[in-house]
Amino acid sequence: MHPYLHAKENPDKPAVIMAGTGAVQTYAELDKASNRMAHLFRKESLNIGDTVAVLLDNHPKFFDFVWGAQRAGLYYVAIPSRLTAPEISYILNDSGATLLVSSETKLAVVDEVRKLNPEVKQFLYGADKDSGVGDDRDIESLLATLPDTPIADQRHGMDMLYSSGTTGRPKGVRIPFPEEEAIEAPNGVATIAMAAFGLNSDSMYLSPAPLYHAAPLRWCMAVHRHGGTVIVMEKFDPEQALALIEKYKVTASQWVPTHFNRMLKLPEEVRTKYDLSSLKCAVHAAAPCPVPVKEKMIEWWGPVLMEYYAGSEGNGFTFINSHDWLTHKGSVGKPLIGTLRICDENDDEVPVGEEGQIYFEGGSPFSYHNDPEKTKSAFNKHGWSSLGDVGRVDEEGYLYLTDRKSFMIISGGVNIYPQEIENLLVSHPKIADAAVIGAPDDDMGERVVAVIQPVDMADAGDAFAQEIEAYLRQTLSGVKVPRQIDFRDELPREATGKLYKRLLRDEYWGKTGSRIV
Repeated sequence: MHPYLHAKENPDKPAVIMAGTGAVQTYAELDKASNRMAHLFRKESLNIGDTVAVLLDNHPKFFDFVWGAQRAGLYYVAIPSRLTAPEISYILNDSGATLLVSSETKLAVVDEVRKLNPEVKQFLYGADKDSGVGDDRDIESLLATLPDTPIADQRHGMDMLYSSGTTGRPKGVRIPFPEEEAIEAPNGVATIAMAAFGLNSDSMYLSPAPLYHAAPLRWCMAVHRHGGTVIVMEKFDPEQALALIEKYKVTASQWVPTHFNRMLKLPEEVRTKYDLSSLKCAVHAAAPCPVPVKEKMIEWWGPVLMEYYAGSEGNGFTFINSHDWLTHKGSVGKPLIGTLRICDENDDEVPVGEEGQIYFEGGSPFSYHNDPEKTKSAFNKHGWSSLGDVGRVDEEGYLYLTDRKSFMIISGGVNIYPQEIENLLVSHPKIADAAVIGAPDDDMGERVVAVIQPVDMADAGDAFAQEIEAYLRQTLSGVKVPRQIDFRDELPREATGKLYKRLLRDEYWGKTGSRIV
């Protein structure tokens, strides 16, 4: 299915409702807007297989862009809206995007990006003559002049989302276009959305997270494929989320454990004042959910929590509902896509119950853009692919995660890659060595911790920590800046220079008896 089909059948049905303003976009309006966007891409000489990028908060026009790119046969890159200009510039360069759509609210950063990437055409929402920006980037006036009917050469496009790379920089996950060119060609996420989560044309779907993340973007688009209504929160607020469930009789939603934590911490009289009985499905993933938190959520909301384990790569997918989880606590379920294989360091399968690296056999093909080494390392000698996580499978085939890929930090459901931060830290003239790890955090799941070896230990202290923070903020977005900075005389490295990061990490997680790997 595709939104254009729902525009024909139910033109006045809401496709998008913005939670803060109550603004509604119908399927007919979404169809026309995405057609105009596709015409804009062709006007700018963007052809099938080219790449475009979007830098927006949860903006009412976000879906105009992604559905326009999808029907124009483009790769579309959703850039996190809190990134700095150098970080955005890197993604534009790496992805090969030649057009960037943003808004007047991002003017300061996109002006910097324009200097760094003058070859990338920019368009801004809110950049009309009265804004003071000038009309050379005014997308709304230009779109108003374009047809709202389909372009002549529609072709199914794809998202291109960014994951970690061997250098610490994020890397684009590039999935081949579907063999079937039709824009309404079957979509794997949409199929799972219906089969596993029960999403359909009657769904009222609440999306509380930033749309530039993989799960919110893909699940919202899956709801549109089925003809449901997406309610977008401009910014997450725990009580507002509960109020929206009651107001719109929300049937489905997507969360990360941090959302659960914050809702559970609301006063009892607030948590119980809202009618949540319409909720049939509360999907969560992106970060491990502590068993006590999930137990409390099931007790509160009922057996509507549904968890999955997957990655942007699309190489596999496991699923577990509340009923199965209560008898297999801590599990992320059984595979719906791919066959699970748990392997040792020689890529051979280990016995049931033993830990090893998690591989999927038979999943979708993928590659990391401009990183053949990372692509190669994701596959073993059997051709099975891995996200780098470690886990075990029990006798019934349920998967349990026991470690995290490459010490990536997941804070509030956001992936943070330590190497990028470490590379910047060691470039500071007063830092001899640095390691960045994730430490447990009751609210965010994990917090970013920098362990610093100063050139002179006499510098260690609050003043130097503040200097380091200010130094990092010049280049990094706030979510990547360490919330804790500790100092050591020396970091644990072997003679070859390999950092025993697991030893550091285990200290902060309160583990003992850790072996060096």
